Amino acid sequence: MLNRPIGIIDSGVGGLTVAYEVMRQLPKENFIYLGDTLRCPYGSKNKDEIFEYTLEMVEFMLKKDIKLLIIACNTATAYTLEYLQENINIPIIGVIKPGARAAIKTTIKNNVGVIATEATINSNAYKKTLEKINPDIFVINKACPDFVPMIEAGFIKGSKTERIVESTLSSLNNEKIDTLILGCTHYPLIKEVIQKKMNKKIKIISSGEETAREASAILEYYGLINQSTHNPTYNFYTTGNSMFFSNLANNLFKQSLNSVESIVIENVKI
Repeated sequence: MLNRPIGIIDSGVGGLTVAYEVMRQLPKENFIYLGDTLRCPYGSKNKDEIFEYTLEMVEFMLKKDIKLLIIACNTATAYTLEYLQENINIPIIGVIKPGARAAIKTTIKNNVGVIATEATINSNAYKKTLEKINPDIFVINKACPDFVPMIEAGFIKGSKTERIVESTLSSLNNEKIDTLILGCTHYPLIKEVIQKKMNKKIKIISSGEETAREASAILEYYGLINQSTHNPTYNFYTTGNSMFFSNLANNLFKQSLNSVESIVIENVKI
């Protein structure tokens, strides 16, 4: 029971930033990762597509007998988290609330910027969550539709990446924000470029660290912490190109990981 894996799902490679934090903070836990790179990005999809694709990934994970599910995709979190928490009988967490809480702790002026996919921005999920925690917060939203396709294509540094980031975010430097939430788990992969193009006084928040911390607290609460002394297992699945996915994962984790398996996920109804 305790050695059952944690499931982590994302629209592509971005959720690897959350998986990395889970590995770092919960070194005894096994986990399974699924990235739907074939249909990425989710941020440009409509609500029904996002819902359907996320449920397909969830069904795949449930067949793996996971003990906890992390939705490491802000867009999927915004549109499916509440439904899944009401209909699935294992703990499920998203990445929006942890990111919002981290921003509230960080901001001095109560002026917070949020950059995310179009779908996440349109959902207003971060604004609602931030204002629920602190009604005095002022939120500036900015959709960045070019970021995820750029990252999924492998452009995480270099002149092209810098040019796209600068043209997308230049207007935010004119705002009075002191904290910026990376409202997509892909974005930490280009965090250094984002920081370079933003005012140096702006603190940048990614939700991975806080999400892993919340996962730890939930496992502790339910008595599900893995006590095994054996080395944990990490299994990676993608609906797209396994070689590209594997290369990026190995670079992020700074070690050679288990081979990545390319799979096909089927239509389901949960």
